[in-house]
Order: sequence, then structure tokens, then C-alpha cells
Amino acid sequence: MNKDKNNRFVPLLMAVSVVIGVLIGTFYANHFSGNRLNIINSGSNRLNNLLHIIDDQYVDSVNIDELVEKAIPEILSELDPHSVYISAKDVQAATDDLKGSFSGVGIEFIIRNDTLRVQNVIKDGPADKAGILAGDKVVSIGGKPFVGKSATNEEAMRRLKGPKDSKVKIGILRYGDRQPRIFTVTRGDISVKSISAAYMLNDSTGYIRVKNFGERTYAEMLAALQSLNIQGARQLVIDLRDNGGGILDAAVQMANEFLPKNRLIVYTQGRKSPRVDYRSDGRGSYQHIPMVVLINENSASAAEIFAGAMQDNDRALIVGRRSFGKGLVQQQIQFPDGSMIRLTVARYYTPSGRCIQKPFKPGDNIDYENDILTRYKNGEFFSQDSIKHKGPAYHTHNGRIVYGGGGITPDIFVPEDTSKVTSYFKEAVLSGLMMQYCFNYTDKYRKKLSTYTEMRPLAAYLSKQNLVSDFANYADRNGLHRRNLMIMRSHTLLEDYLNSRIIYNILDEQALYEYANLTDETIKRALSVFKMPRSLLLKPQNHARDTSVSHGRTRPNLRR
Repeated sequence: MNKDKNNRFVPLLMAVSVVIGVLIGTFYANHFSGNRLNIINSGSNRLNNLLHIIDDQYVDSVNIDELVEKAIPEILSELDPHSVYISAKDVQAATDDLKGSFSGVGIEFIIRNDTLRVQNVIKDGPADKAGILAGDKVVSIGGKPFVGKSATNEEAMRRLKGPKDSKVKIGILRYGDRQPRIFTVTRGDISVKSISAAYMLNDSTGYIRVKNFGERTYAEMLAALQSLNIQGARQLVIDLRDNGGGILDAAVQMANEFLPKNRLIVYTQGRKSPRVDYRSDGRGSYQHIPMVVLINENSASAAEIFAGAMQDNDRALIVGRRSFGKGLVQQQIQFPDGSMIRLTVARYYTPSGRCIQKPFKPGDNIDYENDILTRYKNGEFFSQDSIKHKGPAYHTHNGRIVYGGGGITPDIFVPEDTSKVTSYFKEAVLSGLMMQYCFNYTDKYRKKLSTYTEMRPLAAYLSKQNLVSDFANYADRNGLHRRNLMIMRSHTLLEDYLNSRIIYNILDEQALYEYANLTDETIKRALSVFKMPRSLLLKPQNHARDTSVSHGRTRPNLRR
């Protein structure tokens, strides 16, 4: 009988989903013609009548709000992979990364084995001032236990965040302690950084890693550029690998800094969204510095806008692997209850006219979600010849051929090296044993490790500690049996992982990238680019094609 009752709900949910989609359309009613508006109003009345009938006559009591909450994502999932519904309780978490700041305690954490471990403490933040350290175990928040199955990321964020100047008690179990310590932390404004590293790779090359595009990205980028300029940077590597995107305007502002006047950066266009051009204003301070941009399969959205603008304007060489392929523009629409939808309203196009959105089937996201895995299996990560260009060919400002229809293809391909990856290494990482070992090691030797304030001396010290052998013994005691041949084959990977995590625990995120970049093949290839004749690499032609002809209205310049 219960099964029959559940079956009766299926068509009900489908019906509600359809009319909810119509209701969403009323939000845009003022943009439609009179006939369209009448249709929408009619649909809205049917929805109201349906919900009233269900509430009034259905055999059991029904939570109408809950029914609607479940139905909205269903209708949006029939549109495209990036139109999504965000419930009121999840809105803050979904928007904090892009806002640039929020009110909290200032820690980065990870939950392993139902226990929250502090990964990093933001310097001079509330937790740092209270005395909390990286590696500490959080056992209670706000006077209530925080362990076991209830210890989730969402619950941790809910308890740790709060109004500025409010206080929260955090119970900490520190290495060597038998009883928890209670820290009273006064919440404060926490900056969400977009720039995770900015330093000199060598005497002449500056490096900036951008992890997302938010409200503060442009300001952080200017500060990083000014600092590198003072340090003598004459050429620049901008690393957008694993950058999932963010705010369109942030990418436009950043691109504007590097382009001459009146170059097209990107344009957007949709069925109900007229074409809008974003152009450079010519006031950027770094229009002539030689530059390389790094991308990979996880570089998406705003990261692809920036990379595409640099490539199509022949302003920088793109190095790495083909990017994700997200060329859809979402508009955030808030509902009265605090929930919101991110609805795709347009596509964005690079200056040459490319839409780099990879193919998808509306309502069927399986192939789309598995695209990166499919690329891996097809060998695209290892051979440039495996990249399949399904879109048409376009031309850059200087006449070079580029392709649309599936991400930004780099000018210089760098394959992924998996020759040292073994099942032992993968299990060591995925099981969390390596992370846990690094926490334990940091806690045990914190006093000694904390005497090092820079990456290179700390890395030199760690390289003499035989960490791989020590980890293998630890892992063996915790269920990952020794496999000596695999350990030998993966020795470099194991050592680099252990060193980088301990360096991160003691220093910061920039130090982690400083260490990782020492042996990074993509970084090495980027540095080699600067030694090549620039004119040959960008292949200018006598009759260069101007790809920045405007066919729509121009967006006002975003720069100050």
C-alpha cells in the first residue's frame, strides 16, 4: 500500500514540476509579449489551483512547501547542467566564495573519520588570535559535541559562522593532550582570497595563481602585480589550473589590465539577452609584459573567458591541457523566502566568436558529468593528437586558427605524467592516511618545524627525514600493507605529497605552491616559452584578422 502511495506521488511531482517551471516564467513576465503573458498567467492559476486542491483534498496531509522545494530542481535539471536551485539554507555557503568576505572564525578544515581537523589557520584571523593551530581536532562547537556522523561540512559551517563580534566556544583536542581545551573565539570578517600564491619563480619571472574569480579578485591581482613589479618581474605566468570560474566582471577587469585599447574581451548573447560587448579601455598598466597562461581540464567559466581573451587577442600563450568547456552565463534570481535559482540566460563568446561550451543534452547530464573521465580514457590527457575538435575553426587577431565547441585548447600542450602513479599511491591518498600522517607529524614536531619561516629551508630539512619509509610503516599499521616495489616506483610522488602537506600545515598555501612548482612540468614548459622568439610563437600575419568587430551594444568600461 505504501508503494502504491509513493507511485501516486510520481505524476503529482511531475505535474508540479511543470507548472512550477511556468511560475518561474512569471518572474520575467514584463519582458514578454501580451500573448505570452496571458499564457504564463494561465499557468500560474493552474499551479495555484493544483496546490490548493492537493492541500485541501489529498488523502494524507502534505507539506506543500516541501513538495515545491523538491519540484523546482527537477524542472531546472531539464534545461542545462548549470541552471540550479539553491535552498535558502544553502545560499550563504554558495555565495561566500564570490563575495570576498564573510563573518566567521578563520580556519580551513577537513573532516576525516567523523572528526574535524584544522588544516590551516588564517593569519591574524579570530582563530589565530585565540590560539588555535593547524592540526587541532575540533571536538565541540558552541558547547555541543561535534563528532560522529553529525560532523559534516555543512553543520560545521553553520556552527562556525555567525554575526561579527559574536563569540563561539570551540573545544580542541591537541596532540599530546588527554582532555580538550576550550577556546573562546570572537567572530570577525574573514577575507576569501582569490589569489593563492604570488611570488617570483626566478629573477625575472613573476607567478600568480588565481583559484577563483570573485569580488576581490581584481584588487588582489593589482596588489600582486605591483609587488612582483617591485621585485623585478619582467615576464609573467598566470596560473588558472583548477580555477572553476566565478564572476564575469572579475575576469573582464583582469583581462583589461593586459590589453590595448578597444580590444574585445568577451561578449554575451542569449535568446532574451541582446549581445553585450566587453572591451578594454586602454588604461591597463601591464599591456606589454610577456605572459603565459596555464590551464587544465578543471579551468572553467571565468577562467576560460580570461584565457580565451588572451589567446584570441594574441596577448599570451596558453600552456597546459584543454579546459573544461563551460560557456553558459547564469543570472542569480532571489525568491522571497531567501532561496534562489541560477538560471542560464546567455552564452559567452571569445573575441574570435567562439562559444566554448561543450555539448550537452538537455535533461541528460550523465555524459556531461563524465566528460573529464571520458577524455582521460580516450588518452587526451597524454597526447595532443587525441583532442577532438568538434566545433568550427576561428581565427585570432593575428590569424592563428583556434577552435570552439569544447573548451580552450592550449597553444602548447603538456601531458599528464602518470608513470609513477601506482595503486598504492592512490590508496594512500584516497584513504586519507597520508593526510592523517602529515597532521600527526606536524603535531609531534611542531616546535622544531615552526623554527622555519620559509619554504626552501623547511623543504631541505624534510628531505632528510626519510618520511616515505616512516609513512609506509604508519600505513602498514593502519591497514595499508607495504608493497615495496610500488613504494619505490611512487617514491617521488609520496615524498612530494608528504613534504607539501607538512609545509602547508606549518607555513601557508603559497608555500605549498612554491614547493609544488619546483618540479611542475607545466611550470618548466612555461618558463621555456619565454626563451623562444615571441613573433614565431604567435605567428602574426601581414593581413591579420580583426576579431573585435562589434555587432551589439558595448558594456561600459569597468576600470576605475
